[in-house]
Amino acid sequence: PSKEEEVVFRDWQNLSAKYLIIGQVLPAATPGQLNIHYQLFDVASQKSLLKGTQLANQNDLRTPTHLISDKIYLRLTGQKGIFSTRLAYITAVPTKGVEATYRIFIADADGKRSKEILKSSQPLLSPDWSPDGKKLVYVSFETGRGTIFVQELATGKRYQLTNFKGINGAPVWSPNGQQLALTLSKDGNPEIYIYNFNNKRLTRVTNHYAIDTEPAWSPDGKSLVFTSSRSGGPQIYKVDLATGKQERVTFEGSYNARARYSPTGRHLYVVTRAANAKSFGLAALDLTTGKQRTLTTSEINESPGVAPNGSLIIYAFMRNNQGLLGVVSNDGRIQYELPAEKGYVREPAWSPYLD
Repeated sequence: PSKEEEVVFRDWQNLSAKYLIIGQVLPAATPGQLNIHYQLFDVASQKSLLKGTQLANQNDLRTPTHLISDKIYLRLTGQKGIFSTRLAYITAVPTKGVEATYRIFIADADGKRSKEILKSSQPLLSPDWSPDGKKLVYVSFETGRGTIFVQELATGKRYQLTNFKGINGAPVWSPNGQQLALTLSKDGNPEIYIYNFNNKRLTRVTNHYAIDTEPAWSPDGKSLVFTSSRSGGPQIYKVDLATGKQERVTFEGSYNARARYSPTGRHLYVVTRAANAKSFGLAALDLTTGKQRTLTTSEINESPGVAPNGSLIIYAFMRNNQGLLGVVSNDGRIQYELPAEKGYVREPAWSPYLD
């Protein structure tokens, strides 16, 4: 059926369908434009839940259908959809004459419509989206050592933010977009710093003889979590930015690193390894109960990135010595692989909402 009067609810009830979406794509008044008509029904109650029309360019049906999907998801779940969000990731392809060619791509949330935004013969690392979705910050070794760059996605314009001696790495944007947390070893040891875009000043956050790296902001911007070796192996610690108080957060497993918050701030997603285990998986740590739950168990999992509605986590994983993109639901029940450009794929990052 493509019209409401053509729907026979009994047939869909016999198929145990809970909901039904119908629609039509018809020419619009403007040449080259289309009207996508859609309607959502509750099969049990035989009621229409949502009805609308989305204007589309005939050369781009993906963007408007993602918008429609977001509206349907919101109506069914009460939660914003992520179909219109984007992904960023890095590929490395062995190349004659250099160790590899590195590229940063951005793509749709389903991995399609990938677009190269940067190419380099030197390693690229740690892409992170600005809160408005208009910029990426990342690490490039094009200057001979790891340095942090910021790039505008619409124009391709980029500028170098840091070039200190030693490590310049793991940059992550604050929720308000006015600061970056990053790792620097300019004073001798890898420590967590905050860079303020307004006054262009650095503030040192940690001061410990151990390695402190991989910061991540809490959703309210009042604290950071980071990876530290101060307990003998990589574990997650938290620092309150107002008081400077620091505490250990992870206690299960011999290795916990690269933490990322859920949008609500209740969960942390970490790369973890159990004691005496060989493989690295992803786990969800409930900060309220302290319980840690394994989400993935494949050979090597790394670099979790959380969807802006918290429903899915993207990560890089290894299979047959090939780096690939995987997605797992926040309860671990759903897992799937995303299409990506050729090469060793790693360091995925999920965009914020882009509306």
